[in-house]
Amino acid sequence: MPIMDHLTKPQQDSGHGEAPLASAFQNAPVLLVEDDPDMAAEVTKELTNLGYHVRVAETEAEGLAAARSHPATLMIVDRMLKGIDSLSMIETLRREGIRIPVLVVSALASVDERIRGLKAGGDDYLIKPFAMGELAARIEALLRRSNDSRTTVLQAGPLTIDLIERSAMRGKRILDLLPTEFKLLEYLMRRPGQVITRTMFLEDVWHYRNMPQTNLVDVHIGKLRHKVDMAGDTPLIRSVRGSGFMLHVGD
Repeated sequence: MPIMDHLTKPQQDSGHGEAPLASAFQNAPVLLVEDDPDMAAEVTKELTNLGYHVRVAETEAEGLAAARSHPATLMIVDRMLKGIDSLSMIETLRREGIRIPVLVVSALASVDERIRGLKAGGDDYLIKPFAMGELAARIEALLRRSNDSRTTVLQAGPLTIDLIERSAMRGKRILDLLPTEFKLLEYLMRRPGQVITRTMFLEDVWHYRNMPQTNLVDVHIGKLRHKVDMAGDTPLIRSVRGSGFMLHVGD
């Protein structure tokens, strides 16, 4: 079944029930990936009445296509689609650099399953069955968080990266980084002064789940360090013996 676009005019607020959607999110496009027609219709009706513009996809393939071609401000993803775990779809989007906030909804309620959902790239995890009011509150909270943190330029000490242009500089010097090196530098710059283990890099940058015996991290960090810390520069990327690496931009 093709992706459905719901353009029903929002109902006027009657003074009862949910408050009108904050103007900052009025007509915000939401991608709902749900294979249960009744659930999809119920969620769509609720969100449309609140002022969201809802697009529905029923399968993982449709969800991927919609996320790639029709940018949304938020995705709601049913954990199981036609019996297939949709976390693989979220992981694919994250690998492709698509950072749409994702709310995972699922009947899988154990702590381990919720952790799996978040580690796969979900931003929040809502257990079925749920009240529509809670769904609406979770969505608005995610949108507010995303709106507050929608930074396109990161700066840490003398380092600056532009997430849109995919460019990086140290002071006035342009850093000619390969895509993986850019990802590593972004990861470090979001965590200045924090020790980043090799396992963290492998999980969050390369998306490995079963940790291989590899020197992949050391090789790429070495190449990044060679470009960031040239002769005469104060070293910024430092090794932490027995632990990993750290971006040091303080005194």
